[in-house]
Amino acid sequence: MFPLIQLHLAVSHTSVNIEISKAAGFVGQSSAREMAGRGVLLAGGPGTGKTALALAISQELGTKIPFCPITGSEVYSTEVKKTEMLMENFRRAIGLKVRETKDVYEGEVTELTPEEAENPLGGYGKTISTLLVGLKSARGQKKLRLDPSIYEAIQKERVQVGDVIYIETNTGACKRVGRSDAYATEFDLEAEEYVPIPKGEVHKKKEIVQDVSLHDLDVANARPQGGQDIMSMMGQLMKPKMTEITDKLRGEINKVVSKYINQGVAELVPGVLFIDERRTACPPDFLTRLLIIPTHPYEPEEIKRIVRIRATTEGVQITDAAIDKIAEHGVRISLRYCLQLLTPASILARVNGRAQIDVPDVAECEDLFLDARRSANVLASESGAGFIS
Repeated sequence: MFPLIQLHLAVSHTSVNIEISKAAGFVGQSSAREMAGRGVLLAGGPGTGKTALALAISQELGTKIPFCPITGSEVYSTEVKKTEMLMENFRRAIGLKVRETKDVYEGEVTELTPEEAENPLGGYGKTISTLLVGLKSARGQKKLRLDPSIYEAIQKERVQVGDVIYIETNTGACKRVGRSDAYATEFDLEAEEYVPIPKGEVHKKKEIVQDVSLHDLDVANARPQGGQDIMSMMGQLMKPKMTEITDKLRGEINKVVSKYINQGVAELVPGVLFIDERRTACPPDFLTRLLIIPTHPYEPEEIKRIVRIRATTEGVQITDAAIDKIAEHGVRISLRYCLQLLTPASILARVNGRAQIDVPDVAECEDLFLDARRSANVLASESGAGFIS
């Protein structure tokens, strides 16, 4: 199965109907906003919103849909074979939602006490011998005496008293779910995600849902491992790579994944592979399977709207006359160039004692920062002869 492909300019997605909402802040290119069921090739000149459209698609899809952006130069500059590079990224863009019922201890942490003992190897200092963890759920409490190896996992998750966690009984893997909502009024402003105290007993059967890509499973299987199930493969991700990823290995992974999908344990999640700056020719048979959508240069009013949005995002004050002046550069030169004038123009405005960017600031920036065409003309002229020896 292939995910959505995008070549220079190209985006695609399997069996997904995407419409970029106005709330995403996307301006113009209304004909290119809807795409469904086929690979999509976005074709247009520089600064016509191809990459911005792909990023807007990524935002609309959300974090649960794999989105793998690469540039064409990565494919051609790497020492790895082009087909291997593309295959790796194709598999990054195919997700797998794995569901597995595990035996866990889950609850709000009421106690977290490492017990120390003398170092058995002698010398100075002490080592952690056991870890005492108190957990509380809606229907009871438990006090666990755990192996010191779990202490490292708890430290990695930055668990503290008041957090809701679960610990797998067979592997000792620990996962921090969030902060208990009993602490929600601890501060006026919070960046924490608050979760309710788990229902039921502390010791229970729990369905664990994890999102991985096929490439994650490839990498996990290319390392020494203990178990043969998907969760065991995922547990090897932090270990050093020992073997290469071969077609045979990928074939074995595909068989395991197919078996889990048929059993209802896993669900395949087609994602997006976005290849930007694709400037070489596409094979004719590939082009026949693409929906080609052209992007066109922006109209002056659209450029003004984009400049206003960018100025608001950067927190820059600008006059209407300066927006008109910058928009002229967008029409005459490029959208990228005119947007890049905002930051230096705001600095010049402050230096000149103005609270807003005005036309003189834009004109001064135009003299200081040359666009690509003027730079090329300077180098080609007699005055630019000294720049290139």
